[in-house]
Amino acid sequence: MRSRLAGIAAPALRTFRGLWPDRNPLRRGVDRAEALIVAALSVAFLVAAPLVAQTGGDIGYRVAARTAHAEQSWRQVPAVLLATAQQAVDPSGRASWRAPDGAQRTGTISVPPGAQAGSTVKVWVDPAGRPTGPPFEGSPQGQAVLGAVLALMGLGCVLCCAGLFSHILLGRRRLAAWESDWQVTESQWTGGH
Repeated sequence: MRSRLAGIAAPALRTFRGLWPDRNPLRRGVDRAEALIVAALSVAFLVAAPLVAQTGGDIGYRVAARTAHAEQSWRQVPAVLLATAQQAVDPSGRASWRAPDGAQRTGTISVPPGAQAGSTVKVWVDPAGRPTGPPFEGSPQGQAVLGAVLALMGLGCVLCCAGLFSHILLGRRRLAAWESDWQVTESQWTGGH
């Protein structure tokens, strides 16, 4: 068990040690800058994460609560098929139904495959009598959790992209410095030719 834990911790420790600024003479200023950027991005995530999660959760909750409130006025009404539904993966057919306000409506609705003309099916409609589909069955609390998780993932992606962008820019500077140093070293090895 102890060796397994050490096998997991060793790579993480090496990574941490590689990013830690130290007095290593081989570590360039670019390397120290990159370590500082990684540390700053990590701190930014830890500081911003609670606020971002709270905001994402609040937005998710409000949207779900507003949707649930709007869906309370939806009603399921009987609709009479005007034509036989076609055999398809997602069959639909023309139907006629009465809106909650009493007006007669006609439109295309989803129906069971092979439903015959004249048969009655149930359709969800809004207060104006437009077909809507079934109401959402989830809870606003579940949407709040989803909103918080998505907001945290978004924050993580933004910060990772910032870190990757800085890594690419600093990598170019690092390669230019290595090329410059190689020019000096190569002339010493080859005798100045």
